[in-house]
Amino acid sequence: MAADNSVLMALVVEFVLIAALNESCQKSSANAACDAAVSDCRELTATSCITHALWLLTGARHNDKSFVSVKSGQFTVLQLVETLGFSLTSSQPQTRGRGVQLLSQVLQECYSSLSEREVEVLLAFYENRLKDHYVITPHVLQGLKALTKCSVLPPGSAVSILRSIFQDVHVQSLMVAERSCVYNILISLMESREEELKGLGADFVFGFVQSVDGERDPRNLLLAFQVAQNIIHRGYDLGKFVEELFEVTSCYFPIDFSPPPNDPHGITQEELVLSLRAVLTGTCQFAEFLLPLIIEKLDSDVQSAKVDSLQTLAACGLTYSHKELAEFLPGLWSTIRREVFQTASERVETAGLSALSALVSCLSRSVLNSDSEDVLQLFGPSQIVSSVQWLLEELKRWLVSSRSDCQVSENCQHHLCEPDLKLVWPSAKLLQAAAGASYRASLIVSAAVIPALLEQYNNRTQCAQRRTLLEVLQGFVQPTALSRPTDGEDSVLVAFQQSLCSVVFSALTESSAGLQVTATRVITALGQQPGLLTQTDVEKAVDHLTRLILEEDDTQVSSAVVECLGSLARLHPKAFISRMIPRLKERILSDESNAAVRQRCVTALASVSSQPSVVQESAPVLLQVLASAHTGSCGFSVEEVIAVCVSLRRIAEQARDSEEIGRFFHDIIIPRLLGLCLQAALQSRDSAQGHCSPLTDEAVLCAVVPVISTACAALQSESASRMAAQAVSLFLDGDVSFLPENAFPSKIQLLQSQAESRGPSQLVCLLMACVCSLPCSVEIPEMDRLLLQLEDLSCTCPHLFSYTFAAKCFAGLVNKRPAGEALDVVLQRVMKRIGVELENISSAQRTQAFTLLLWVAKALLVRYHPLSTALTDKLFVLLSDPALGSQVADGFGVLMSDSPDVLNRDCHADVRIMYRQRFFAENSTKLVQGFNSAEQEKKSCYLKALSHIVSNLPRQVQLTELPALLPLLLEALSCADQAVQLSTLSCLQPVLLEPPPALRNQLEALFSRILALTTSPAMKVRIASLQCVHALSRLPEHMILPFRARVLKALAVPLDDKKRLVRKEAVAARGEW
Repeated sequence: MAADNSVLMALVVEFVLIAALNESCQKSSANAACDAAVSDCRELTATSCITHALWLLTGARHNDKSFVSVKSGQFTVLQLVETLGFSLTSSQPQTRGRGVQLLSQVLQECYSSLSEREVEVLLAFYENRLKDHYVITPHVLQGLKALTKCSVLPPGSAVSILRSIFQDVHVQSLMVAERSCVYNILISLMESREEELKGLGADFVFGFVQSVDGERDPRNLLLAFQVAQNIIHRGYDLGKFVEELFEVTSCYFPIDFSPPPNDPHGITQEELVLSLRAVLTGTCQFAEFLLPLIIEKLDSDVQSAKVDSLQTLAACGLTYSHKELAEFLPGLWSTIRREVFQTASERVETAGLSALSALVSCLSRSVLNSDSEDVLQLFGPSQIVSSVQWLLEELKRWLVSSRSDCQVSENCQHHLCEPDLKLVWPSAKLLQAAAGASYRASLIVSAAVIPALLEQYNNRTQCAQRRTLLEVLQGFVQPTALSRPTDGEDSVLVAFQQSLCSVVFSALTESSAGLQVTATRVITALGQQPGLLTQTDVEKAVDHLTRLILEEDDTQVSSAVVECLGSLARLHPKAFISRMIPRLKERILSDESNAAVRQRCVTALASVSSQPSVVQESAPVLLQVLASAHTGSCGFSVEEVIAVCVSLRRIAEQARDSEEIGRFFHDIIIPRLLGLCLQAALQSRDSAQGHCSPLTDEAVLCAVVPVISTACAALQSESASRMAAQAVSLFLDGDVSFLPENAFPSKIQLLQSQAESRGPSQLVCLLMACVCSLPCSVEIPEMDRLLLQLEDLSCTCPHLFSYTFAAKCFAGLVNKRPAGEALDVVLQRVMKRIGVELENISSAQRTQAFTLLLWVAKALLVRYHPLSTALTDKLFVLLSDPALGSQVADGFGVLMSDSPDVLNRDCHADVRIMYRQRFFAENSTKLVQGFNSAEQEKKSCYLKALSHIVSNLPRQVQLTELPALLPLLLEALSCADQAVQLSTLSCLQPVLLEPPPALRNQLEALFSRILALTTSPAMKVRIASLQCVHALSRLPEHMILPFRARVLKALAVPLDDKKRLVRKEAVAARGEW
């Protein structure tokens, strides 16, 4: 101890000398105080000095004064060391430990301000202290950890630190935090002093192996694995310690770790697995040890261990070559085959197939890379070709050889010849995984397998067997990303092109729906690969698919055919224009066709319309259907007309990606639609009896709106401006010059309210579709006049459909209008008018005024306009209105939900993010206060409004706000209004999946109200309540056990419900309980 004390005193003296020579250290009042303390300390006894140092330590720990003073330059670390000199040389280990602890804590805060000389002396001190008593070691390591972060770390100090740690510290005898400190020191030095550490050679690896051997804490294992990754990936010399490094890390393989509940560190098994896998698969030098270990671990009965082993094997394929794998290929193949054939786990099967694919990919890569440098330098082209062919034969022998214990194709081909056996699919999946690994592997497997499959298909007569074979064949026809041919390479299926097409066309003529579905998928796969379908084959495919559309009633077949048509039409539009569209048109317009055939034809037309040339042929056919429906020539129903509009909208969506399609809709489709609807509306107005056109039906007009709005939203600026001018001139001035078949009356007034007829005013929905979907940059002509007309129509029209869409159109225009005086004038005028109408209790237009108020409030709310608060406050006041209260409550659902036809981002509306959360934060208190002060018979309106608002909030916000709103939501469940009940249950159901603590304290009330609703007269309420009962079963067992008997008794009634959907939910809920 005397020798140690003399060393410490020498270090203290050296610190003092350095401090004296440091001219940049200026004396402040704090320095003087520190010097006085040092002087006093020298005059005190050793015990008093220790007490003084401990006072400093206490102040540093609780007030951080030492940290702040050193960091701010009031005194230096050297002066602190001088002050602590006698405590650092105390004969008591605990006292020395506290002194070192204070010094280390200061260094952790102030290491960046140290000079190189200071760091050098401190390192010498700390390395010496590693030989001291074990109670000091943790504090020494903390100090060293801080010093390794210094940017002025002297050359050679990294090696000195590690030698001291490796020689003087038994790492695994330390506590968790100290071991973590050692690993962090290694990581820090590897980042900043890599070349120095590499100079240690294999000694560094040996020291790390000794330090980590026996580590069990998952936090430290992540750090240790990071060090091991650095060693492997950064080229450190492993020397003769390859096996030792492998052993010290592989002992954790496979990882079996389950984090404790509420783990504050957040370490997952996945993190540990991936980190260890990166170590084990990081170098080829581990291959001779890792591959036998993987084969051994695959014999485990634990599923997670098998999956981890197979995924690790797949990762090996990325870094290993044929050289490392060759010795173990028989055992690996046998193991993978066993897992895929025998497992009942999809995860294990998937991992096994991925591993096989990775191994085959590695072998294919080895074919390309093996000896490539020598060959390119020493041999000519013929030798290169010969070498590659020889290596391909080596790969082929592994895949196709007849050795039954280690080869793929021989074992699997036998099962492929027996389609009824259950082993056909494991065999097919193995072969497909191998084929999908690379282009060259695909060549080999396809040459061996596809002829056998084709032969088997032709030899079989049963549809079930043929379907199995065709499904297997489909897996080989569809290439993977790795097996696709590169530029200049032919598809591996070119040699079998004619045979494949013959088989597929034969399958399409079979009576089996399953066989037909599979055949369409094979055609899709063939069509996506260049050169596999000739023009004649495409025409045959189109003819077969058209026949199925016209004749096949099975919905699965129809869906598969439509999907196939869409895929092929992108690549071969001419064949569909010449061979399919005319036949579909003929059948649609035929009086002999039934509704189902027409529906399939209309859907098929939309599916193939992805190219402009096809759209120009298909869309006019659909327009002709609408014209026929208008005239009544073919007897189309309203449902069929709506289906045509849906198909037109699907085609209009293509305008987003094609300017040519957008122009076609602007020039042809939209004017034609407007003309047809205008004709129907005028005829409806002028003739009280006779044929009523389906185009006047509100449902049909609602279906036309998205066709026009989708197309207009995709228009370029010039076309969009022209569209705006045409639409405004039509609705304001009756200008029909741009409409086809211009045979309309000279004066048309579409925005005038007509009590006796609703026909023309209904078309305001089409005005909304035209002008409210255009980009904000498009200027709408005569905006003020248009807004005034819409305001009049929305406030005076007696027809619900017309005044609602007039209000929507007004709101859509207001939302996009720039802030300024013009907008303020419009808003003031409309607010005044709305106020007058609403205050007049006897007014016949109160509902219209409320509708306009609601949509204008939404238009301003979503764009954060300052006046939105005034409008929403009016809505809160109206909740107590005897006549409008229920409608206003439902209106809050309109405010908070996305509107499909206006005020959404697809229509280029000004919609700010998180407007729902903002509205809720600003108005939830008003809603609660209104509920508390409302009369009993009016409380249901507040509950309904609350339910609409909360159900449209993001789930995280619901969880946060639920404690404050839970009493109201429980009250809503007792409300007699079924709409309130349903909305509240829909809001609660997702929250119940992960209930917050506030909900768990209200279980008695919650169960009582929800169980009562399981016998509600409304089917939807019964279903929603049963879903909530189901969700409650996931609560902790000790919380729900008291309610189990009551729940099971209550579920007996819905189990015998007359509605199947209710019984289904009851069975699911009862099964969980």
